[in-house]
Amino acid sequence: MSTTDYPNSSTGAGHQPTALAPPRSGPLAKREARLAWGLLTPTLLSVALVIILPLLAIFWISAKPIGLSDLRPTTPDVYERVRGKVSAAGDRVTIEYRLTNSSREKPIANVTMSDVWPAGLEPVSLDERCTLAAGQLSCNLGDWEAGHRERLLIEVVAQEPFINSDVNVRDTEPVMTGDASSDLFNLTFTWDNFRSVFDSGEFLEVLWVTLFYTVVGTIGALVVGMLAALMLNKSFTGQGILRGLFLFPYVAPVIAVAFTWVTLLDPFSGSFNALLVQMGLIETPINFFGQRPLALFTVTAFEIWRYFPLSFLFILARMQSIDHDIYEAADMDGASPFQKFYYLSLPQLMGILSVLFLLRFIWTFNKFDDIFLMTGGNAGTRTLTVNVYEQAFAISNIGAGAAVAVVIFGCLLAFSFFFFRFISREEGL
Repeated sequence: MSTTDYPNSSTGAGHQPTALAPPRSGPLAKREARLAWGLLTPTLLSVALVIILPLLAIFWISAKPIGLSDLRPTTPDVYERVRGKVSAAGDRVTIEYRLTNSSREKPIANVTMSDVWPAGLEPVSLDERCTLAAGQLSCNLGDWEAGHRERLLIEVVAQEPFINSDVNVRDTEPVMTGDASSDLFNLTFTWDNFRSVFDSGEFLEVLWVTLFYTVVGTIGALVVGMLAALMLNKSFTGQGILRGLFLFPYVAPVIAVAFTWVTLLDPFSGSFNALLVQMGLIETPINFFGQRPLALFTVTAFEIWRYFPLSFLFILARMQSIDHDIYEAADMDGASPFQKFYYLSLPQLMGILSVLFLLRFIWTFNKFDDIFLMTGGNAGTRTLTVNVYEQAFAISNIGAGAAVAVVIFGCLLAFSFFFFRFISREEGL
């Protein structure tokens, strides 16, 4: 008789047999794991290509002392042309090669040129650096300094085969080769870009403007969105039309609404200034986008006006999902509208408000187009994102622009860590 014990084989009174857990290893589990990874691989590759690789490229460029022109590889360039005209056998013409170094800062070593030589052209004189064999012109041009320019002239005599072949000398492109170093791809790194960013006297001001624009714009959009949601949380005639009007700032093209604001607030031809002057509220027109700190207040107001509809939609949807029985009970207890909002509605909205605050903070911190379209970053409205553009493209210092982008990434990473470490726990996120 076998004495093997089976788990849970004895089931006395009041005992239920325990189900065996499925094995975590085995042929079936391994097949499922391979299938899962196979399905996830396209997603992981897409995330790597869209997010991780550009992020790594920004970190790489931020540690490189390069400008915008350095992104173009240093190469030897050539332009070929024929000086003279061939009409009969025995005519002499000159083939000219204009040789240049594409970089004004970096040399090129071991420069060579090769070109297909048309049959029927006999060289009268050939540069000592060049050889002609088997219909192929090969030239060893040596080392070029930065900004090197020269002309290589080869005088030739046209023979009958060339006349009859109707071949154009420029039908084939010369091939240039050379060895040049690239600051973008070498392993030399520097902190100069970050030093130039942090040592600049404007950095703290730019950081302060960014924080003011982000915090005030985010909180303002949430507050205005909540007020709009409270207004439309009740049924009345024209509610649908009013909802559509509230969504207009968010769905309208940013370039259209930005230039509308610029036109309305223009100190010379703007309707808003003209109205204020006619009403006697001001004596002279106000330059809303041209003086400090009014320009910053104005672009922040535009940020609030343009993006409050997003908060309005989410908050209204959350309000409409709250059970109305608690409000009826509060009415029976004699609660005021403010008490019902503060003690009943607001706790129910804190979760969605936290999510909206996180998203709006990140989006506003990265906002570039609104400020650039209205002020171009002038009059005290330069944020970190505008500074990235000015460093990378206005003054062609792409390394410093990437360094500012890394600073933006660090700020948002610190904010996200603080948010999920402290705020999200209180809201149960």
